[in-house]
Amino acid sequence: MDLQSKPEVVTDHKCILGEGPVWDADTQTIMWIDIVEKLIHQYNINDKRLQSFDVGEMVGCIVLREKGGLVAALKKGFAFVDIEKNTVKHIIDPEHDPANRFNDGKCDAAGRFWAGTMSLNEEEGKGNLYVMQTDLSVKKEIENVSISNGVAWNADSTVMYYINTPTNYVFAFDYDIEHGSISNQRVAIDLTHEKGYADGMTIDEEGMVWIAFFGGWRVARYDPSTGKLLTQVELPVENVTCCTFGGLQLNDLYITTASKDMPEEILMKQPLAGSLFVIKDCGFKGLPAQKFKG
Repeated sequence: MDLQSKPEVVTDHKCILGEGPVWDADTQTIMWIDIVEKLIHQYNINDKRLQSFDVGEMVGCIVLREKGGLVAALKKGFAFVDIEKNTVKHIIDPEHDPANRFNDGKCDAAGRFWAGTMSLNEEEGKGNLYVMQTDLSVKKEIENVSISNGVAWNADSTVMYYINTPTNYVFAFDYDIEHGSISNQRVAIDLTHEKGYADGMTIDEEGMVWIAFFGGWRVARYDPSTGKLLTQVELPVENVTCCTFGGLQLNDLYITTASKDMPEEILMKQPLAGSLFVIKDCGFKGLPAQKFKG
């Protein structure tokens, strides 16, 4: 089944490394980041206003906080971010490694924040995957990761899906929601013969995962129980980084892209590289963004 509607550009702004879209249902705002530019962007779909907040360091991902504001995984670790008050309050840096930075992450249904790291120069096996508990303690769950990327959970939180991009596998783990721990790692989806590399990921209300392909020109929907490709949508840009559902009915698919390291002659052929796209009323529904409960 192909999506009936086509991707549209949300706003004229283009990112160098657009990533990590998050839908804030309370304010009807789509938020996303530019890792390289150290910016958190927010675009209200009602008043069509784009605002950008400079975090002051590379920002790998953001999640909503139940108490208000955001929690971010930054170059120097986890931090509370309050855009209204223009503040960044560092919590903890589990690595203290200037050669690494945080990358993608999300909250589980219990409000824990999972986020992973990677080498700034993408050196293999230098990253880790961490979980920050609601009491702000941090535990390393996976080590020797190359590019820690998409994470998602099934509806009853018994399975966690995770992408370590260079492997081009979507891994599945048994998930213990009570303790926030993982076990029994296995390959759920083998993408090693696909075009591009699996980057960010989201999950819909039917339990199917949506994967953005860096270097792959598309977002694709897979059944993680079978590994089967169900549908895909082509984009007019090569480097597709992440996706999430938003809109009043959670049936609009927002997609981030990147222009990083693209030569001028390529950018001329892909003038929309780095744009935030939306596929309105895409025919599928997502799940509300989980918030950090600490």
